[in-house]
Amino acid sequence: MTERHDPYVSLRNANFRWFVASTVAFTLGAMIQAVVVAWQVYAITKDPLSLGLVGLSEALPFIGAALYAGHIADRHNRKRLALLSMGIQASCALALLCLTLSPGLLHAGRIWPIYGAMLVSGLARSFLTPARTALGAEIVPRETYANAVAWRSSLWQFAAVIGPALGGMLYGFSGAVASYATEIVLCTIAFLLYARIRYVPKPVAARQGTIGDNLTIGIRFLLRQPQLLGAQVLDLFSVLFGGAPALLPIFADTLRVGPQGLGVLRAAPAAGAVVMSVFLTHRRLRRAGVKLFIAVAIFGLCWVFFAISRSFWLSLALLALSGMADNVSVVIRSTLLTIRTPEHLLGRVSAVNQIFIGSSNEIGEFESGVAARLLGAVRAVVIGGVITLGVVGVTAWRTPALRELDELT
Repeated sequence: MTERHDPYVSLRNANFRWFVASTVAFTLGAMIQAVVVAWQVYAITKDPLSLGLVGLSEALPFIGAALYAGHIADRHNRKRLALLSMGIQASCALALLCLTLSPGLLHAGRIWPIYGAMLVSGLARSFLTPARTALGAEIVPRETYANAVAWRSSLWQFAAVIGPALGGMLYGFSGAVASYATEIVLCTIAFLLYARIRYVPKPVAARQGTIGDNLTIGIRFLLRQPQLLGAQVLDLFSVLFGGAPALLPIFADTLRVGPQGLGVLRAAPAAGAVVMSVFLTHRRLRRAGVKLFIAVAIFGLCWVFFAISRSFWLSLALLALSGMADNVSVVIRSTLLTIRTPEHLLGRVSAVNQIFIGSSNEIGEFESGVAARLLGAVRAVVIGGVITLGVVGVTAWRTPALRELDELT
């Protein structure tokens, strides 16, 4: 009842305000890095596969360390773990800045130092994600989880709107040095804001079972939740094949809009997501399962039409609509994960969730790069969107429990 009558209940929590403010600052920095690294690598190599390798170099440690990171998040101080991860991310930004200040280190045949920095960045995010997700649930009352998830998503997407546009403008008008310097400042701000959270870790029970049992408990829990598992699988394969954000530098080049236009294109999906997430914070989401499948189908269609568009403004509108559709999936999946998972398992189940997310996003970037190299960017994105529609049909058929999901309570 509190959630129904007070859509701002989570924002009245001081700890939650510090939490989301830190998330916004950190996300701004991460989005700036994503735009600048992509444009910098493509400008050096002119090879779509190099864009895929950027995603792969970040995905391998992000996914590979996920189960252990979730175990650590449930066994140790989640706040300290998140702060350590943020510090490492800032160090990666500093490394990218130093590489840019030494142009002799980077050329078409030798961009591996950038891949190295992204690898460490992916490892830092692997530990940050479960620690931050679990702590975000701990600092709000359980009855307000759905509201907190909607606001976290909304404010994260807000930063994801501003970040790419800011990264593109900084790179286009001031260069990579100013861009990476801005990222370092934002990561520092995020660190200081997160440190303001008042957090007392709950006592941890003595570990039971083997280390293998503890690492895989999140997987076993997820396998017993058909609705949550179905939502995860749907998101995994739809984003893996249906979205192609890694190829946006190619489309920006085709549309002749430069790095500034690339930043705007990168921001468009998040802009649509902000609109949708604010809408969802003020509404009870009923018939959630049906709406989830419709949203993912719209997501796939948007990317099909984006690939064949030759109008910058039409492309921008399609990306914004794809972001609105994707946000419905994000809110439903994140809320299900939070309200169905016991607090002492949140880190490990969040780690399994990040495997799905990392597989769809970063591995999806690699898949997009390989497909674009073999088929061309347009054909690769069109085929991926069609595969997404097939995934929606198969998942709806095979998971009736998710199809029948009504209200997220």
